[in-house]
Amino acid sequence: MPRICHVFAVAMFLTAAAACAQPFKGQSIAIADDGKGIGFDDLRYSPSLHRVLVPAGRTGTLVLIDPSTHQRTAVTKLSREAAYGGGHGEGTTSVDEGEGALYAIDRTSKEVVIIDPAARRVTARAKLGGSPDYVRYVAPTRELWVTEPDSDRIEIFNISPKRDALASVAAIAVPGGPESLVIDAAGGRAYTHLWTGTTVAIDLRSRAIAAKWPNACEGSRGIAYDERSHFLFAGCAEGKAVVMDAAHGGKVLATASSGAGVDIIDYDPMRRHLYVPGGRSATMTIFSVATTGTLTPLATTPTARGAHCVTTDGKDAYVCDPDGGRILIVRDSFPAAKPK
Repeated sequence: MPRICHVFAVAMFLTAAAACAQPFKGQSIAIADDGKGIGFDDLRYSPSLHRVLVPAGRTGTLVLIDPSTHQRTAVTKLSREAAYGGGHGEGTTSVDEGEGALYAIDRTSKEVVIIDPAARRVTARAKLGGSPDYVRYVAPTRELWVTEPDSDRIEIFNISPKRDALASVAAIAVPGGPESLVIDAAGGRAYTHLWTGTTVAIDLRSRAIAAKWPNACEGSRGIAYDERSHFLFAGCAEGKAVVMDAAHGGKVLATASSGAGVDIIDYDPMRRHLYVPGGRSATMTIFSVATTGTLTPLATTPTARGAHCVTTDGKDAYVCDPDGGRILIVRDSFPAAKPK
């Protein structure tokens, strides 16, 4: 189990975070069989499959981890690179699940694919119009949305009834973005960031930008959403977490400092815990989120250099270690947030 630095007061937080920047000593799961690094980026957890989904970059595999046993299964036939040069520009780096199928992007081939997780095979491929970043399944319209930040747009694909074909049907221009993507299926909206200081709300059916809100970030990066409270969370590259109220014009409800180099974040709606890793600080902060949106730091734990991505299964947090080619397991024994 990793050494946890508990934080009991905001005034003590930055000192505790700095003191916690130590080597990770907890449990981990090796993903790279060759011992080299992996350009991890977007990690996900699928409640319906009960699996942590790990797009393993240059290895040409999508790895599924059973959180109960930590056993791995792998889907292959994605682009493979022998060398790891840092960054996350090769192979598969983003994945999502919908209706029992997996959807992933391949940066090397510039494709989006459908995967049958039971058969562990790719069932459909489609060429992308630009270099991909995130893929998300949109249940109300049975579409895939793929962010293409180099082209300042989101490309939209229809999924065939048998999930054996994909067709590009539209694109949404997002000048200055898009960075990150989260879907509010119940509310009929998608949320993404511009690179500096702005979050964008998009209507799922009209595909029109519905609103733009300042998000208090110098560098907008990670995103997460709570459908029950309508809280929208932003991770800021400079080392900050932000809570916005999507039901009331994106009002900023709270901000809190974390380790530097924030990128991908995740949120557990049952315990109301927000996970914010810092790739530069090599730490991750766990925040409690009150019903008012207030953020309270619970702990900061050491991770690894470049550990900028995280997902949670509602019990533990799974943090990427790109240089180590592994997934770090951070235990979260804190109780659910109490109302304030």
